[in-house]
Amino acid sequence: MTERDCLRNGEWKKVNYYPVSIEKLQRASMREAAYLIAPVNIGEDYEYFDKVKHLLDIPEKPKSIEELSQELNEKIDKLIEDTKRKFYGCKIHTESRYERAFDKIFDDFEYAKEHGQFPLKFTLDYSKLTATGSNITSNFEIKSGGEEVGYYTTGNGYLRFLMDKKPNFIVRFCMNKLLNFRWVDK
Repeated sequence: MTERDCLRNGEWKKVNYYPVSIEKLQRASMREAAYLIAPVNIGEDYEYFDKVKHLLDIPEKPKSIEELSQELNEKIDKLIEDTKRKFYGCKIHTESRYERAFDKIFDDFEYAKEHGQFPLKFTLDYSKLTATGSNITSNFEIKSGGEEVGYYTTGNGYLRFLMDKKPNFIVRFCMNKLLNFRWVDK
């Protein structure tokens, strides 16, 4: 920003001149840029100053210590309120999980009183698993229904998608190359 003396309407006045911001000018429309054809610095006395003001590098008035401390206090107060709200939400969530867990225990005891035993818990049947080295795996098959003519498989072959119709060559090729599903005839 520079300040110059200018003669306007027969009077000498002090006028502030501001440089044009190249970054802002690149984002401006052609209509706005038309006002800036000649001048490199625009003064406050320019007749279209209000139309091009947003394209100028006008320095902001520095904030006072009081304004900065007020902003800092507002940010700290907001942070404290957000933290309190999050802790309260966490407390409510933890209490509800605690209550659900104890309700489940009491329900199990009520069930045991009525039926003479605790309710059955579902577990994995390890007799269906096959152990190969250090891996414990099982075959998982998805059937389409009807007489299967083959299946798609991926990776180690334990996952199988059984199908009742054999897909054409293009479908098998795309499934193999794009999705890494191999076709195996039965």
